[in-house]
Amino acid sequence: MINILENLNKLFDSKVRLAIMSILVMNEKTDFSSLKQMLDVTDGNLASHISALEKVKYVKVNKSFIGKKPNTSYSATSAGRKAFSEHLDALEQLIKKSS
Repeated sequence: MINILENLNKLFDSKVRLAIMSILVMNEKTDFSSLKQMLDVTDGNLASHISALEKVKYVKVNKSFIGKKPNTSYSATSAGRKAFSEHLDALEQLIKKSS
């Protein structure tokens, strides 16, 4: 059982980061406002979790303008997709072992 636990990604222990990655893996990109609304978190809370994922290069930040209004969107990187997939595989193995 210990080996299975070692394959779980500690970064995804946070339900907010797990949800962020779930959303980004399923969508090409998602903007800050949409993430905030879907997750029902504060600006600061979302920003700190995004920052943690960006720091390990799991998330790419895309800044642009829509008209004159700034827009920040996020996408999962290849490394982020791989790490998330490995985390899900580890969870699946844990579930199978406990059944």
